[in-house]
Amino acid sequence: MSKFLKSAAVAVAITLIAAPAFAGKFGLGRAALPAEIAAWDGDISPDGTGLPVGSGDALIGEEIFADQCAACHGDFAEGIGNWPKLAGGADTLNYDDPLKTVGSYWPHLTTAFDYIKRSMPYGNAGSLSDDEVYAIVAYILYSNDLVEDDFVLSNETFFDVEMPNAGGFIIDDRAETEYALWTGEPCMVNCKDEVVVTMRALVLDVTPDQDEAAEEEVTESTEAKVEALAADVIDAELAAAGAKVFKKCKSCHQIGDSAKNRTGPILTGIVNGTAGAVDGFRYSKPLKAAADGGLVWTKAELGAFLAKPRAYLKGTKMSFSGLKKEADQLAIIEYLRSFEK
Repeated sequence: MSKFLKSAAVAVAITLIAAPAFAGKFGLGRAALPAEIAAWDGDISPDGTGLPVGSGDALIGEEIFADQCAACHGDFAEGIGNWPKLAGGADTLNYDDPLKTVGSYWPHLTTAFDYIKRSMPYGNAGSLSDDEVYAIVAYILYSNDLVEDDFVLSNETFFDVEMPNAGGFIIDDRAETEYALWTGEPCMVNCKDEVVVTMRALVLDVTPDQDEAAEEEVTESTEAKVEALAADVIDAELAAAGAKVFKKCKSCHQIGDSAKNRTGPILTGIVNGTAGAVDGFRYSKPLKAAADGGLVWTKAELGAFLAKPRAYLKGTKMSFSGLKKEADQLAIIEYLRSFEK
């Protein structure tokens, strides 16, 4: 048979196979058995149906998280680059740019377990044991101040954890209550003659400043804050701005009279304090070496560290990428200054 006839025969065969009469009749495989379907079914419902037997705590979870998750989500679940943050965001859901994490937004803890078990770690999904997943979820809860580090999360204690946003969702009834309002022909009358930019994407920090006068005003304002920092008097306005910036740190650090060490040390009295001096906290070797060398957290040293922690102190356990804006650095230092020992 010539090459042309062979090609024609193949084309006819493909056409016949693709015809509706042959749909679903390729003779390949077999119907899945109920036991096989059950083995593949890993769904976990909000009421706990499907949770496997197992347990783990945050101390074990921290080690597993460091090996399996920290490359994307940071050592403290604070996120790296565009990879999502898993901790923090408490009380931000009413902000223009809320931080939605497991601790601030997710209503069901089963969602975290189901997703991690099914899809993580990235590139090696499904490789974690049930006990490892329990431990990782416990560490994420601990990073969100929802449990203590010795809390054992298991299928039996799972619902002892209260998710802050458990009541923050409602039934989606738009199909019954709103869809009818959106049907019909579009209006297309009385349209505006031109499009005018009415808001700027300040939250995303992507809108370039085009107003030179505004730039000068910001520069003068920053310089004024620098002068205020040079004095011993606390700038209340700047400290209040720093309190907002500190929300990025709360998942790891506490401050104030009742503060406790978490994945990061307490920060009470840190400004102008000796580095590595918090009792009971296990510092990294690079930080201990810097402390032995006489490092004092002056405003200048703190500013440099906050800008790029890993560049300032290579090997630091703090994987937070840093505060890029000088105004944020100044504000958070002033906030820290307001808490003395």
